[in-house]
Amino acid sequence: MKAIVIHAAKDLRVEEREAESPGPGEVEVAVEAGGICGSDLHYYNHGGFGAVRLREPMILGHEVAGTIKALGAGVSGLAVGDRVAVSPSRPCSQCEYCLRGQQNHCFNMRFYGSAMPMPHIQGAFRERLVAHAWQCHKVDAGVSINEAAMAEPFAVTLHAVKRAGALTNKRVLVTGCGPIGALAIIAARAHGAREIVATDVMDGVLKMALSVGADRVINVGEAPEQLAAYAEGKGYFDVHFEASGNERAVRSGLEVLRPASTLVQLGLGGDVTIPQNMVVAKEIEMKGTFRFHEEFGLAVDLINKRRVDLKPLLTATFPLSDAVEAFETAADRNRSMKVQLAFGT
Repeated sequence: MKAIVIHAAKDLRVEEREAESPGPGEVEVAVEAGGICGSDLHYYNHGGFGAVRLREPMILGHEVAGTIKALGAGVSGLAVGDRVAVSPSRPCSQCEYCLRGQQNHCFNMRFYGSAMPMPHIQGAFRERLVAHAWQCHKVDAGVSINEAAMAEPFAVTLHAVKRAGALTNKRVLVTGCGPIGALAIIAARAHGAREIVATDVMDGVLKMALSVGADRVINVGEAPEQLAAYAEGKGYFDVHFEASGNERAVRSGLEVLRPASTLVQLGLGGDVTIPQNMVVAKEIEMKGTFRFHEEFGLAVDLINKRRVDLKPLLTATFPLSDAVEAFETAADRNRSMKVQLAFGT
């Protein structure tokens, strides 16, 4: 089979790899669609992120969907020909955190396409993928395989919503309108947000934010005063989803949050300096959010039931042979929201 393998920064290759056979409790999936994620781009552009560095060639990818081609022994509830979205999260189910129901913090997590451990966890950008049956969630007829492949990043934002708490009748600020920010808007709207304001420094992504559910967008590069106006009267927003990883976005969000509000940090960045006195005086809760677990099934259910529409986020689809062009396109925020790869079946 063919697979997309990263060797070093800017050294991405389509290579032949041996296909595996499903064992007990496993299925073989013909991968049909795979979305390029921010972490994939970090490996492609920089050879890693933070302290995580590539130390050996690694198959990239974790946002995938496809069709089941073979079943291992003992698999029930799935059949050859079923279309499925595949969760890339494979916790051990035995460690302290798994037993607490915090599987996203598993000590022995086997998350597709991760250079954190050595040897690296090989990813899902391959023509054939063997997965545990419990990772696979059926995709309804009429739902495109491209939508199904967006279940993973959508699950990330659903977990962020869980961290934020009830959003019914809440005023929400989203800073950073890349794919995760846009999906946070969709997730917040689905969970009853009363008003959503989104900010970025690029008009193209702000236009997308409006199309997927934001009530107002602000280009803070051109008109920061429009966001600053929300600071009047100790603030306006109840919840801030920060998806840019930018210190300025964090600080401006704290200024416009009202007392007893919540900031949920989605975007990854470096160290930041925050106005601690403001956090104390306004009793702001700052929360991190990391991956997901049960939210993956919820993401697929919401897509299947047409409770959300993720189709507008798909910018382009490239064949496997054009993987480098696909990654270059995905890295250009002026041109792209979500870029996917099409794999042979």
